[in-house]
Amino acid sequence: MTDDWFTVDVDVRYRDLDTMGHVNNAVYASYFEQARVAYFEEVLDVPLREIESVLASLEIDFRRPVEIEDEVTVALRVPELGESSVPMEYEVRADGHVAATGETVQVAVDSETKSSRPIPDAWRKQIRDFEGL
Repeated sequence: MTDDWFTVDVDVRYRDLDTMGHVNNAVYASYFEQARVAYFEEVLDVPLREIESVLASLEIDFRRPVEIEDEVTVALRVPELGESSVPMEYEVRADGHVAATGETVQVAVDSETKSSRPIPDAWRKQIRDFEGL
């Protein structure tokens, strides 16, 4: 765990819990989404809903349960950029300990053809500058 990640604090809500009192596994994808939305808004200065892109893949590995009283942070970084894709790595941290890791790939799309397109040069520059790529 390093400190050069983009981080977002997440409130664990009662509805996030399963019958065992842990955050349900499906909720982690929503936590990733919260971090991804905040990242695009801060780094690109554009709301994610205005960015023509789709989530192409999602992978989550669970390490320990997260409970309602835990202080949760989602950390995110972009390790590299593809031609049309923005791979993202995540850590869900509960009370400072990694509870889950994951990866997503966001792909830029052409709204008319619905096919992938190159990442706009402005996005590429802003992400590279922010990440130090």
